[in-house]
Amino acid sequence: MSIEVRNLSKRFVKYENNKGFIKNVYSYFSPKRNYKYALRDLSFKINDGEIVGYLGKNGAGKSTTIKILSGIMKADDGICLVDDRTPWINRKEHVQTIGVVFGQKSNLWWDLPVIDSFNLLNAIYKIPKSSYEKNLSYLAKELDIIKLLDQPVRTLSLGQRMRCEIAASLLHSPKILFLDEPTIGLDALSKKKVRAFIKKLNKTQNTTIILTTHDTQDLEALVDRILFIDEGKILFDGTIPELKLFSGDQNQSLDDILIGLYQMSGDD
Repeated sequence: MSIEVRNLSKRFVKYENNKGFIKNVYSYFSPKRNYKYALRDLSFKINDGEIVGYLGKNGAGKSTTIKILSGIMKADDGICLVDDRTPWINRKEHVQTIGVVFGQKSNLWWDLPVIDSFNLLNAIYKIPKSSYEKNLSYLAKELDIIKLLDQPVRTLSLGQRMRCEIAASLLHSPKILFLDEPTIGLDALSKKKVRAFIKKLNKTQNTTIILTTHDTQDLEALVDRILFIDEGKILFDGTIPELKLFSGDQNQSLDDILIGLYQMSGDD
């Protein structure tokens, strides 16, 4: 499934605070609005089956972009098409085709066994029984979570929970997967397992994957292409070798190149 974004903008209202009682009373009845742009004329295209690293400083607009692409948030201006659908307009159909793993928002119920969360998601997505059983068996084996299915989520380690989160996001066979820091805080073995699975999923299922991460090892192991966003606009779009050319020093490590891009970016 392809993604096309053209001249996308998203702004948020910020009300000006005034000092002093009289000014505060006046601003209550006649508030002065300022607008902060999270995205401004953002444009890019992601082809079917690509793995793209979506990078930028905190506050650069990454989360806003993902929320718009996943249908959670509406854009103010511009065009956003995911498989020729506008996510926030065709939301019901759209959510059937995407999987989302946000580091700060869980797909699992904290006090329930993992399998109960999976069964609830099965009911929400109305997955055919044969497909659900097939997907559950495949994901449990590939992500090494068979022994975790009967454990309450709160008893799992971070690495175990992240593997279960990824499985939960894939039970309905989405064609696009949004991953927000999927290996953050994981030990080396857990990172290796998660990366290997993501790579295999992309190759065998042709799943389009958008990855936000600050881990350069994730990028080097997984992505075909990097989109670097700054103040709501694309600062760089290309492969890792092209990024090294862009930096002017092909001998630099990816870590150092990204630090340079962060320094070029606007303030947090």
